Amino acid sequence: MNDDPASGPAANATDTAAPNTAPSKAPDTHFAPTSQPRSNPGAGIAYGLFLDCVHCGLCTASCPTYVELGNENDSPRGRIYLMRAVTDGRLELNEQVRGHLELCLDCRACETACPSGVQYGKLIEPFRLAMEQTTAGPPKSSDWFHRYLLFGLFPYPQRMARALIPARIAQRLGLDRLLIGTGLWKLLPQRLGRMATLLPPLDRAQPQLPEQLPAKGPRRARVALFTGCVGDAVFRSTNWATARVLQENGCEVLIPRNQACCGAIHFHAGSGEPARGLADQNVAALNASDVDAVIVNVAGCGAMLKDYGHHWQDQGTAARAGLAAKVRDVSEFLDALGLVPPPGEIPYTATYHDACHLNHAQRVREQPRRLLAQIPGLRLRELAESDLCCGAAGSYNLTQPEMADRLGQRKLRNILDTGAQLAITANAGCLMQIAREARLQGQVLKVVHPMDLLDLSYRRQPLRFP
Repeated sequence: MNDDPASGPAANATDTAAPNTAPSKAPDTHFAPTSQPRSNPGAGIAYGLFLDCVHCGLCTASCPTYVELGNENDSPRGRIYLMRAVTDGRLELNEQVRGHLELCLDCRACETACPSGVQYGKLIEPFRLAMEQTTAGPPKSSDWFHRYLLFGLFPYPQRMARALIPARIAQRLGLDRLLIGTGLWKLLPQRLGRMATLLPPLDRAQPQLPEQLPAKGPRRARVALFTGCVGDAVFRSTNWATARVLQENGCEVLIPRNQACCGAIHFHAGSGEPARGLADQNVAALNASDVDAVIVNVAGCGAMLKDYGHHWQDQGTAARAGLAAKVRDVSEFLDALGLVPPPGEIPYTATYHDACHLNHAQRVREQPRRLLAQIPGLRLRELAESDLCCGAAGSYNLTQPEMADRLGQRKLRNILDTGAQLAITANAGCLMQIAREARLQGQVLKVVHPMDLLDLSYRRQPLRFP
């Protein structure tokens, strides 16, 4: 095990290590020296954010890649060493350094663990974005996978719906089970094979949500529902369930037609300008000033929307910040509103996995548990390492398959140890990643969103297993 943050690529960075006493935090306007060329990926980052890290190491136990590999260069403080050394010009941004930074899941568990309040997301996200834009040669995001699938297909739910038609037919014929059971998926190009195994059983195609749904009973709130892209194409039933649960709780629900992907797919792949365009489209569509809240049911989308105010600094910053201030995860919103008790019994043993961008990025942890505890008959068992990433992390399970598999297997082991029949989580990527691992291992496990269970309870409908 490599416990020394000064070893490997970070060796040249050790002379700048901050002492293990908390420094006074530099303001966000303190950027790296102006002599740094704009080709330096750290030049546009507030330099004081690097100095907030006191290198205490309390983050390491919460970092999935460090827990798996034991390499300090794959820990949060090790990556901060690397980014700061590159910014200072003491370390070359070579393939080895890039590899350590790209292996980060951006789960932000280190932020939850950090006693010094290090804003790791404000370091790793802009650094990797600039790293893609400043590296000589074509960016890694210019390959066929990014161009045609990640950027050209996933952010567009209507395109996704058309692309899923053959998959629906294949599932009806049982070809998906044949593909997994025989291992034939491994003969496909790696990313296509993984996509085939990630796809969950698809419900019968459902109609698009209407533009407005009335509250049931006295109106308690007026909200806009963000439906997303992959989430709407693959889990449209969950969007319907979310809308019905909001109605049951006295919410008038607006579903703007011209909303777009949140932009996280582009942003985390190093394509900042398209992400900004999608953000501005959402600002115009969701009209935050006209509603009490903008409701999101996918953790990754919620984290991205809540960060709109600081990702780009231009004339649109204030409007994006205005939208971000209204964004609420649906569990966060309903818990604050006060849940109308659901009547229907769901007599199963379940465990709850904390989606990283809900727990760590949005700091929404107890609210989903409080909602689920109100479902009659549902028995909740706490999950070991519940807040450790499952390996989904957006498109990470497609771009970093080895680490994604290690974390997925670790997560499933912990779930099975609870004896639960249901695994509950509030993120589309987590839903697919955990269910994929269960299918590959031949385990019977229902993986569901909290809103799906609440909706069934309100409608007094039984839960169906695949």
